[in-house]
Amino acid sequence: MFNTLLTRLHEFTVVLYAFSVLLYFFDFIHHNRKANRIAFWLLAFVWILQTAFLFLYMTKTGRFPVLTIFEGLYFYAWILVTLSIIINHLLRVDFIVFFTNILGFTVMAIHTFVPMQYHSTVMANKLVSELLLIHITMAILSYGAFSLSFVFSTLYLLQYDLLKRKKWGKRLIRLADLEKLDKLSYIFAVIGVPMLLLALILGLQWAFLKVPGMPWYDMKIIGSFLLLSAYSVYLYLRIVKNLYGKKLAIWNTASFLIVLINFFLFGRLSSFHLWYA
Repeated sequence: MFNTLLTRLHEFTVVLYAFSVLLYFFDFIHHNRKANRIAFWLLAFVWILQTAFLFLYMTKTGRFPVLTIFEGLYFYAWILVTLSIIINHLLRVDFIVFFTNILGFTVMAIHTFVPMQYHSTVMANKLVSELLLIHITMAILSYGAFSLSFVFSTLYLLQYDLLKRKKWGKRLIRLADLEKLDKLSYIFAVIGVPMLLLALILGLQWAFLKVPGMPWYDMKIIGSFLLLSAYSVYLYLRIVKNLYGKKLAIWNTASFLIVLINFFLFGRLSSFHLWYA
């Protein structure tokens, strides 16, 4: 019972860590100090939970937890979270904080969901299944964010066309202004990109555990990274190149085609997505 409770707390910690990373990403590209503060306090809570687990484990074993690969992974994740908090509090270097937490989240997820550390085969299989559930949920949520981003870009292009052709009327009035449509499209892309990145991290871990000898040229994997790249380019054009308007909306709508292809076509061409669970 106690081990099951600890496992659930570990999973809860991973979920909290994921939300912290998402908010750090939003602050990283949007300079939102409110998001940074919330992300920091979530990360601080993750650190408190990790420290409590570390202390309980040391009390139980009577030694410092670095003698096995699983103990070392947990201590490594704790070190990364600790350094992230220090960097965020003292240096405020957002670039370093965000990417340190991506690494920390990856290590924490590996430690939590690797089944070999569990003595019970039932518990190990259950953990792998829950890893898959979290991966699928996060991936679909990212697809939902990209879908809304696509809708706002499509409305932008429609509004732009109506204004260019001077088609004044009820249809034009019912659409939001171009600036608002552009901003909403951008915000949902900002939500979708880090969520898809975290989903890919968890998905690759699941595939490594569940599909020995998995082909890395699998169409679903290639399509997912292609999708992540397309929307990352969208954010790069918007943030670094200061590109706005029609060209960016066209890029966004074209990127959404990859969402559809990846979801409906590449899943059928995948060598393992249809049959493993």
